[in-house]
Amino acid sequence: MRRTTPIVLAAAALLLAGCGSQSGGDTGSGTGDNGKVSPSPSATKPGGGCATHAELTAADNGRTVCLAKGGELRLTLDGTKSRPWKPVAASGTALRAINSGFVIQPGDATAAYQAVAAGKSELTSSRPLCAEPTAAGQVSCKGIEEWKVTVTVG
Repeated sequence: MRRTTPIVLAAAALLLAGCGSQSGGDTGSGTGDNGKVSPSPSATKPGGGCATHAELTAADNGRTVCLAKGGELRLTLDGTKSRPWKPVAASGTALRAINSGFVIQPGDATAAYQAVAAGKSELTSSRPLCAEPTAAGQVSCKGIEEWKVTVTVG
């Protein structure tokens, strides 16, 4: 289920606060006119450079993204109260966590990172595949959905 209204409101609040603003109009391969990472396996600019901004969702699972040093990556994983995403974890030293704003809906996971050093980092999260109430009123699940994106900082 897509919850676009809260996302639009959050985006407007961030824009008004001056967060995430970006100058320039580069729309080379790997990014669209809106600056978001395209569905290609990696985000790049003409001449082999890496993207300066990337926005990821659950649909980006398994991707590799190339981010320029100093660039920013933001992600939102839309979950539900019964199938919440765990907080996003980052491995390696190529990315540094920055303020991602606030979680809009229960079960969502949001994160933001700045590319600070050349190298690779993996971003991971998971959530239950299914939520089943037990007789004791707790929730049980028979599987886990994994989410992982590899970020190369160049």
